[in-house]
Amino acid sequence: MTTAEGWQADLDAAGELTPAVVERITAVHGSRGVRAIEAVAEERVKAYRDFTVVVGRGDEYVVEAGGCTCEDSAYNLDPTDPTERCWHALAVAIARRIDAVDHHDMWYAEVREFLP
Repeated sequence: MTTAEGWQADLDAAGELTPAVVERITAVHGSRGVRAIEAVAEERVKAYRDFTVVVGRGDEYVVEAGGCTCEDSAYNLDPTDPTERCWHALAVAIARRIDAVDHHDMWYAEVREFLP
C-alpha cells in the first residue's frame, strides 16, 4: 500500500478529517494537501451531472478520473505516481470520502456559461 493509499484508507475508516488523517495527508502531499483540506472545509468541491469541479482562487477546475485541468497537473506532476496529485484532485478525493461534496442537479456546461 502506497502512502497515498494509506491516508485514503484511514479517511475511509474514520469518515471524517481527524488530526491523524490530516497529518498523514500533509505528510504525503505537503502544501497541496493543506490547500485541498482548506477547499473541502470551505465547501468548494462541487459535483454536477457531468463533472466534479473545484473552485480555486481565480478559476474552476474539472477533476475526473483523478486528473485535473489545472496547470499544475499538466506540467508539474507525474500522473502515474499516486503521491503526485494537484490540490484540486486531492480535494475531490477527500470530499468524496467524508461526504462533503456539494451536489448540483444540473450540467456544468450550463453553469459555465454564466461565469466570467
